[in-house]
Amino acid sequence: MKVTGVLPLFLPLCRRLWPGRLAGISMALLKSTALEAAILAGHLLLYPTGLTQERRSPALPTAEGTAQLPVPSAPPVVLLHGFIDNRSVFVLLRRSLAQHGGQRVESLNYSPLTCDIRAAAELLGRHVEEICERTGSPRVDIVGHSLGGLIARYYVQCLGGDLRVRTLVTLGTPHAGTRVAPLADAHPIVRQMRPGSEVLEELARPAPGCRTRFVSFWSDLDSVMDPVETARLDHPDLDALNVQVTGIGHLALPVHPAVAAGIRENLDAAHPGDTVAGGLTVA
Repeated sequence: MKVTGVLPLFLPLCRRLWPGRLAGISMALLKSTALEAAILAGHLLLYPTGLTQERRSPALPTAEGTAQLPVPSAPPVVLLHGFIDNRSVFVLLRRSLAQHGGQRVESLNYSPLTCDIRAAAELLGRHVEEICERTGSPRVDIVGHSLGGLIARYYVQCLGGDLRVRTLVTLGTPHAGTRVAPLADAHPIVRQMRPGSEVLEELARPAPGCRTRFVSFWSDLDSVMDPVETARLDHPDLDALNVQVTGIGHLALPVHPAVAAGIRENLDAAHPGDTVAGGLTVA
């Protein structure tokens, strides 16, 4: 992906000020920041379109004596947004999953007034049960961005959601807690995302026999994760793959086509060993 405009004008200056590898890192950061700004502007325009819950397609009734079509092998995909966001953040990812994977894709809005990860996880559980009942699929896949990934992980680990969730993909999720924006601690759910919170301590407890497979995408330029490695999922009892993304920031994770391709590839994997590589360069 190329970032055009005034950025190339600063290249000679950056090379003089920051020699070698440091100049490369600085340019990558500038490109990532410009991309984040563009994505934020576009998302602000789309935000109103995602304020309401999406309409659910009712299951088609089966006439008596008519054979029911088999359920597709790929389970439905549930998309779960991050803090003070809504389902509009997944416009591009949803289109990519539907076009290339053929899965049924649905999204869930939880209220921006939600103050507890546990309560949001219970809501997610009810939503998943409704999807399974409506589609006839015994399991679902979930893709969660930022806080959405943490909510989904709590559902899987602490509320028995591993019975229903085949694969959980997290995008820039603070699995070990983030220290960014300390002034935001006035919000209870932000405090739950801090290192050492009760919720994160619950998630760090043993989880033997967890059936869900985890794939965690984390970026080296994610300014919302402090430190950036906190978006890695490291737990001895969980089947987890960490995919490092190089060259983009937090807002680009659910938008960038290379990340979408990585998500599709992992959701299509039939067995835990059939996964993408542990690194993804998109810059």
